[in-house]
Amino acid sequence: MTILALEFSSERRSVALARGETVLAEAVEQTASRGTNAFGLIDKVLTEGKISREEIEAIAVGLGPGSYTSIRAAIALAQGWQLARGVKLLGVSSAEAIAAQAQAEKIVGRVNVLVNAQRGEFYLATWEISIGGMMEISPLKIAAGTEVELVKSAGEICIGPEQEKRIYPSAVQVVRLADKRTDFFPGESLEPIYLRETNFLKTPVRTEIKP
Repeated sequence: MTILALEFSSERRSVALARGETVLAEAVEQTASRGTNAFGLIDKVLTEGKISREEIEAIAVGLGPGSYTSIRAAIALAQGWQLARGVKLLGVSSAEAIAAQAQAEKIVGRVNVLVNAQRGEFYLATWEISIGGMMEISPLKIAAGTEVELVKSAGEICIGPEQEKRIYPSAVQVVRLADKRTDFFPGESLEPIYLRETNFLKTPVRTEIKP
């Protein structure tokens, strides 16, 4: 299957193209802005991989956690592609992509994946990583900064886009993780990974009573 992967959850935005287990091309852009040259990155990998848009069979999107605005942009692009071309869609955890990138960089053992969740909190998941595989031993959650400091003070390995061991999620890892899956999504079901409850405040309606 020919898969295009979009990973926009961190400041290192990337796009990758693969056919089966073979990665054909990758394009990376480092930016601190919310905007992304998504179509430029896509055109680059299609040109380098010598693949036409019509040959794309599936799109895999890194769903975060991370930059909510950029993840939404990637999802919108994938949804539009599905409407236009009928491609299959997959969502991949960017935290899992970070763990997979750590494995590729030969970081092994008990590894904590950390992503800034703002408000003094972090998204935290713990993985057991070896050269031969990796297993999530503590699922993704929101952790207070004090909890994260305790983890670091215990000498455990901590990785992530803003950690001392700086590991970014990459579209290459997203596409490799996606190649092993068949749980495709309809476009409307793709949502960013956001563990906080969304609260809506309803504005009170003033009623004017006339005498």
